[in-house]
Amino acid sequence: MKKYTNIYLSAALLTMVVVFFSACSKNSDTTVNVFAGVTYQTEDQMARPAINTVFNLGADKDAYNAALPSVMGAGFQSKFQARLLALNPGYTTNALGLSASAFTGVLATDVLTVSTTGTTTFFDGTNVLTGRALGDDVIDTELLLIFGGPAGTLNAGLTSDKVSTNDKAFLSTFPYLASPW
Repeated sequence: MKKYTNIYLSAALLTMVVVFFSACSKNSDTTVNVFAGVTYQTEDQMARPAINTVFNLGADKDAYNAALPSVMGAGFQSKFQARLLALNPGYTTNALGLSASAFTGVLATDVLTVSTTGTTTFFDGTNVLTGRALGDDVIDTELLLIFGGPAGTLNAGLTSDKVSTNDKAFLSTFPYLASPW
């Protein structure tokens, strides 16, 4: 039995690695920006992890990564909405009370909003999208908002990745990230 479990786990891991690298592959057509005399090249948008991976297909992934936030909503919201409804045909509103159009409008512009006066969190049950702390379970929050329905209680098997903490404790002093293995 253990032999078959290891085979299944190995196959699942290999599949995840292939999907990850396929989703993350990039071509050489990235946007180059000059700001204050310094040249920058846009490689990836990461304010909200996994949004590009889930909601964009094919060449749209690279176009999204190269897009300025000011044009993301207009360029990607309708595609995001179509993809949301393909992933969850029963979507009405989510735990934030957002319709498919409103929710994908928020998601399409990949910027991290930050509260300068209150709690900094992706979602803590009360505060929503007021920043992002290292320990915030961003993927569970995104899954809950996509599949959980108005009360966050629908599709229980799809609202969590079942990874509740980092594999190592974060540091209490700068740079705060856990030390590498």
